[in-house]
Amino acid sequence: MSDHLLPEVAGLLTAAQVDQTIDAIASVQTPDGNIPWTPGQHTDPWNLVESAMALDVGNRFTEAERAYEWLTRMQHDGGSWCAYYVGDDVKEHTLDTNVSSYVANGVWHHYLCTRDSGFLESMFPVVERAIDFALDNQHPTGEIEWDADPARVDGKGALLTGSSSIYSSLRCAIAAAERLGRERPDWELSLGSLAIAIAHRPERFLDKDRWAMDWYYPILVGVLRGHAAEARLAAKWETFVAPGRGVRCVSDQPWVTAAETCELVMALDAIGLHERARTLFEWVQFLRHDDGSYWTGMNFSDDRFDTRGEYFTPEQPTWNSAAVVLAANALGGSGPTAGMFRGEGLPGGLSAEELIEAGTAIEADRAARDRH
Repeated sequence: MSDHLLPEVAGLLTAAQVDQTIDAIASVQTPDGNIPWTPGQHTDPWNLVESAMALDVGNRFTEAERAYEWLTRMQHDGGSWCAYYVGDDVKEHTLDTNVSSYVANGVWHHYLCTRDSGFLESMFPVVERAIDFALDNQHPTGEIEWDADPARVDGKGALLTGSSSIYSSLRCAIAAAERLGRERPDWELSLGSLAIAIAHRPERFLDKDRWAMDWYYPILVGVLRGHAAEARLAAKWETFVAPGRGVRCVSDQPWVTAAETCELVMALDAIGLHERARTLFEWVQFLRHDDGSYWTGMNFSDDRFDTRGEYFTPEQPTWNSAAVVLAANALGGSGPTAGMFRGEGLPGGLSAEELIEAGTAIEADRAARDRH
């Protein structure tokens, strides 16, 4: 295993401060490897993986592997996990395809940090089952059902954020398969159809326009780049970005959150808007706690916003702090995972030209149907 220098964002966050944040995450991990949101609270697999990725940025490789050991032990035979656990007990039974798929991102991230082929080999069956579980719920039009429970009626459908995140997970899974010499051409076909749905079939997704994640996730995961990405950002920048504050979780509430702000930081960095990314990262630092963790977010009510507002959740969850660490790594890291959210080392999927061609074909088909 290799140790790497901790990231430092010049003038905004020192390596020692990043290390303190990673310490805060590690302090919540239980002896069996589980990483709940806060001590004694619930765990969800997606956010556990995000926390494990932050541990890897801090060279806490043993702790990260313990997290994946817990996750492996809890995986269902069909490849999924339940949405929430308290310890080993299930709190929420929903089988969320995105929650289950994110293990691929974490496993690939850990491999990049350690170059431990044995770890990648041992975890690949876990990743393979999880990805196959998600793709069993992919529609012919490319989008992926968010809840695999066939009994679901209310809320059944695909989520743009969830399908976008699965796109990222699928890229990581394909990279792992290629490194191990495993051929999964079906995954590559699914990746292409998923990209087309995300870029060109908004009607195939449930309406969640008020959520910031639906706005920036297609950029964060690498589906949209160039002019398409910049146009999407410009269309709702004033809706979701509160100047000097951060990113609203939802458009109609005065809540800025650390995680959404840091994910947008990574999306901006991924398309080359580095100065704007630094500016948002600077804004989020007022949410830093004395122990290095980060408050979830803060309410604001008027244009005189300052750091004396009310925290809308009185806690500093592990995944929230992990988002800050990953954003710091994207902005100021020099290790092998600093460029992961820029798509470095990941399969490219469809090119911009292929996406445009697919969109043109879809529009032509829509026009033909409208005429009849």
